[in-house]
Amino acid sequence: MLGKIPYEFSAQTWQHAAPGGWYFVTLPVDVSTEIRAHFKWQEEGWGRLKVLAKIGSSEWETAIWFDTKRSSYLLPLKAVIRKKEGIEVNQTIQITLLV
Repeated sequence: MLGKIPYEFSAQTWQHAAPGGWYFVTLPVDVSTEIRAHFKWQEEGWGRLKVLAKIGSSEWETAIWFDTKRSSYLLPLKAVIRKKEGIEVNQTIQITLLV
């Protein structure tokens, strides 16, 4: 069930190196560690965990993905959300995740 426990944090946006690459934020390691300790059992394939994300006035159902190289979850940022919220690469943004 989505939307039980809120996690609030700031993170910097980045873009995957591939042409037309997705934009992401990497969750802080301490936040990722806490989420994984409580919710790893709910992860689906490739460390996928369903969440409700909030940035500014935008709220959407999505998933975070655990990146073993970073020991942290990644949150993909949809183009429609980036456009609506005026989000650019290398911008620090405030995010709330409901897990």
